[in-house]
Amino acid sequence: MSESTKGHWDRVYSTQGSQAVSWFQEHAWRSLRLIRDTGVTTAAPIIDVGGGSSTLVDDLIEGGYTAVTILDISATALASAMARLGARSGLVRWLEADITTAVLPEAAYELWHDRAVFHFLTAPGQRAAYVERMFRALKPGGYAIVATFAQDGPTRCSGLPVVRYSPEALQAALGPSFELLGYENEDHRAPSGVLQRFVYCRFRKAMA
Repeated sequence: MSESTKGHWDRVYSTQGSQAVSWFQEHAWRSLRLIRDTGVTTAAPIIDVGGGSSTLVDDLIEGGYTAVTILDISATALASAMARLGARSGLVRWLEADITTAVLPEAAYELWHDRAVFHFLTAPGQRAAYVERMFRALKPGGYAIVATFAQDGPTRCSGLPVVRYSPEALQAALGPSFELLGYENEDHRAPSGVLQRFVYCRFRKAMA
């Protein structure tokens, strides 16, 4: 794990708080709907990459999902989510890791969710490492929901540069092992009032 990257995100969460970061959503309704629309069962193993202090885990638990893993580079973000959930945090597996170096079990997950991590990977090697881990960790035929800043979204976020994507560009970045099933756009209003445009893409990993 890069100490500089980890330190950056720990500082962001420590200084801004989980409800003031630009990507905060009171409820991640779009992500929840897209997860449900895949048809995976509530017992399906799901990993939320960069889930940190996101409230998606609250809604997944409320919806009866029983095999949820939250991965984030920031211990501060994970601690915030665990404190918010209280006793229910024991229903979730928590992983503090950098997704570009994380060691994940092979073919362990039926669904991979990422809202606002991939666009921070500005170096080709980082993106390749991410895709390799997603490919290995997802079961054949498994689903990936990846949301990034859209082509007309911000060029920087939380003091860092980002890469903006069209659905076609994101498909190209993930490679031929992932089929683009569909996409939709979102105008997200950050707590500061700034409008951020996201694109949510749904993929399926090849069966073989």
